[in-house]
Amino acid sequence: MGKPKKMTLQGIAIIILIFSIISCGAVYYFYFFTPKNSLELYQAISFAKDFEEAQKLTLKGYEDHFKKEDFDYINKLGRNAISVSQFTAFEYDEKTYLVMTSPGTEKLKILAVEELPKDIREYFRKISP
Repeated sequence: MGKPKKMTLQGIAIIILIFSIISCGAVYYFYFFTPKNSLELYQAISFAKDFEEAQKLTLKGYEDHFKKEDFDYINKLGRNAISVSQFTAFEYDEKTYLVMTSPGTEKLKILAVEELPKDIREYFRKISP
């Protein structure tokens, strides 16, 4: 039985380099290939080659909420969105507030805040899990 070999400085450097490449690749993918706001999401759907590619943007378990007909309508030749808005809903026991935020900015800024009427509040409650 031989003695266990000690790790050389070159071996440690190679391991660190491999780990760094894998880590940087994951960060690069997350930062550049996943939408971070409504504007990037619109662009990702618009530039998707097909419905299956666009559906990869859907959270698992919610695939039924994004249909091929929706994708086809968004990507119909010659059709561009008039505007891309970004909203956040704050729900409390008795009220829901809809906050319009700035899409495509590094940090969100509030553009408008409105209390939702009861019928619209109930509509949003039905589509959320």
